[in-house]
Amino acid sequence: MNIASRIRRSFLREKKESSDGNSLKNGSSVKEEGKDEILGVTDELIDHVRSFTIDTFKNFSLEDEEEEVSVNPLGDEDNGMSSSANVKKDLSDWQEKHAVLVLSKSKELSQLRFKLCPRVLKEHQFWRIYFQLVRKIVAKYEVLAIQQAQIRRMAMEDSKTSESKGVYEVEMSETKQRLSTGPATP
Repeated sequence: MNIASRIRRSFLREKKESSDGNSLKNGSSVKEEGKDEILGVTDELIDHVRSFTIDTFKNFSLEDEEEEVSVNPLGDEDNGMSSSANVKKDLSDWQEKHAVLVLSKSKELSQLRFKLCPRVLKEHQFWRIYFQLVRKIVAKYEVLAIQQAQIRRMAMEDSKTSESKGVYEVEMSETKQRLSTGPATP
């Protein structure tokens, strides 16, 4: 599934959820406001995005970014290894949610995307450039989301191990009871 269709589906899902009655009288929901903050869609970001033009995206050099990835900190080449293996082609879950939200909040970015994709840029190129342009603003939110996901994953692993540990304890106690009473007679 390509990025455009995933974003479109997520956007339609978000739109459906907001029309299902989660809205307050003023048109925004409490859940949505917290989501904006978690996903890094702030007034500062919207103001920054409004400054983007078609030329901002056309003149952005993706090749330079790829070369930076392929050169290690010492300045040596990566032993002939291709940098394309290191570059993630699709958006992360957080980036996808951020993209859907920022498109719904910023008509200017939505119009730019419509004008640029797919005539001038491919969808994944558009989003790579976008996330490079807003990196300084959204980095802290993305890091926070990654940390929260790791904490949730660790909590789930802990709960699974404690559940399975409880099962083993029950089985062991049943076995001990059977051994102490002697073998079962049919």
